[in-house]
Amino acid sequence: MRTKTKALSLAVAALAASIGWTAAAPDVAEEMIDRARHFLMSLDAGQRDRATFAFDDEERLNWHFIPRDRKGVPYGDFTPPQRRLADRLLGTVLSHDGISKALGIMYLEQILYEREGRDIRDSDRYHFTVFAEPSDSDPWGWRVEGHHLSLNVTLRGGEVVAAPAFMGSNPAIVDEGRHTGLEVLAAEQTVARELLALFAGEAREKVVFDAEAPPDILTGTDRVADPGEPLGLAVGDMTDGQRDKAVELIQVYLGRMRLDLARAEFDRITAAGLQDIHFAWAGSAAPGEPHYYRIHGPSFLIEYDNTQNGANHIHSVWRDLTGDFGRDLLAEHYEDAHPH
Repeated sequence: MRTKTKALSLAVAALAASIGWTAAAPDVAEEMIDRARHFLMSLDAGQRDRATFAFDDEERLNWHFIPRDRKGVPYGDFTPPQRRLADRLLGTVLSHDGISKALGIMYLEQILYEREGRDIRDSDRYHFTVFAEPSDSDPWGWRVEGHHLSLNVTLRGGEVVAAPAFMGSNPAIVDEGRHTGLEVLAAEQTVARELLALFAGEAREKVVFDAEAPPDILTGTDRVADPGEPLGLAVGDMTDGQRDKAVELIQVYLGRMRLDLARAEFDRITAAGLQDIHFAWAGSAAPGEPHYYRIHGPSFLIEYDNTQNGANHIHSVWRDLTGDFGRDLLAEHYEDAHPH
């Protein structure tokens, strides 16, 4: 067991080095504060009133990923200069790959509009909201949200939590029209299938916990994610190849985040016990058929579901099991403010 643990540590170190997570990065919290302040300064009085809420307002936890009416100011109400500042704020939490996926998700609304002709399909219905004045000491946060995209960010004293973080794609692969072949969340599906294909026999029986996929991610829009007991097979019980592919799949999701946030989260994951992370699958292994998977670690949960619209409609989410909406940061804040 000691040999396997050592091999796991070496593999993690090699992966971190290969994707550049050992490089220095600017202070993300300071950058968010600066860009959020300039974004807010660009808004007129009416827009600012719609975009800002108190930190403890119930709206901060009112997240979803369906096409519905939302609070905040949508892209469609911004002037071109305001849009640039909104994009700069978005760039403080997402990597280049993450921004590409977010913008791709927004564009898919145009494809749905062309197919359906319904006004709820609108690439500009992605709303920005800020909770409390951006501060380097007091808790504050911000959110960008619309159909199939919900990024919830909480800050306190230089610490950043970017969860829940939801990305979906409908269609998962555009199958008609001028954008045939467009696949916004390709790696989330491809790498997972590559991982599943590495299991056989008893190991495969442990990984595949149900022959039928659930109709959606199981934690839904719960404000506190409760995934239950781990399902599937633990990384500590995988072969070297299976383990490396499982870590690669985790990196697909971490790769949505900007470098310094991804690196900090990866350090947290490994400190909590990489060997205790479980991979589980439900549904078919065949492309084009309903399927679901999850990656469940001591500190985080990834859920992915592709069952709707002929299994061509993805929902995926990253949940922080201790700190969604900054719960751990706020616990520290209240402890500091009201010590026993």
